[in-house]
Amino acid sequence: MREILGRRRRLLSRNDGKPELISAALAFATQWQWPVLPGVAPDPHGRARCACPDPECTVPGAHPFDPGLLAASADARMVRWWWTNRPSAPIILATGGKAPCAVSLPALAASRALALLDRRGMRLGPVIASPTRWSLLVRPYSMEQLGELLYAKDFVPGSLRFHGEGGYIALPPSETGQGGVRWERPPLPGSASPWVPDVEAVVDAVVDALTRTGVSAPEL
Repeated sequence: MREILGRRRRLLSRNDGKPELISAALAFATQWQWPVLPGVAPDPHGRARCACPDPECTVPGAHPFDPGLLAASADARMVRWWWTNRPSAPIILATGGKAPCAVSLPALAASRALALLDRRGMRLGPVIASPTRWSLLVRPYSMEQLGELLYAKDFVPGSLRFHGEGGYIALPPSETGQGGVRWERPPLPGSASPWVPDVEAVVDAVVDALTRTGVSAPEL
């Protein structure tokens, strides 16, 4: 009897995560062909810490660990297996290749920049928000393309981060050590693949908006 109860507890513990996580992961992989993989969970004894071996981890619960980033897949069977076994795992997108890249900036700066861009009527794609940073999805770009873009600018805020080939971001509705991840600007419902702008347009607009709103300091 004890053995039966033990098995039942283990089964329940395997399925105590958010049911929408596996649905979202499958949707990203099968509908949009985005390569995803489960991220390392936050440390249950301190959510601001990470369950990975790095005691100084700067993105707790919001990065790949086991499996590594190269394992990212759009295969439905693989995705379903991952989240069946790790139902609470954050959803990590491997950026670049056929998947979108991203430009991220601190949450307060992003909020002000998006408000200004809205007033200008600029079209943006999906925007992902976490408590500390927001990520604007853009079309895939090469490191050479990004280098030329940044070199041509007189000033680029140090608060900007670029998630291109070999990078990653957490997708909604993940829970990380810094809090929940959500859509600030969700993709249009029913879209086969979300429209995203070119990186040049986003960087030009965001740098200008940050400079005008006075939130371009690198320490943000």
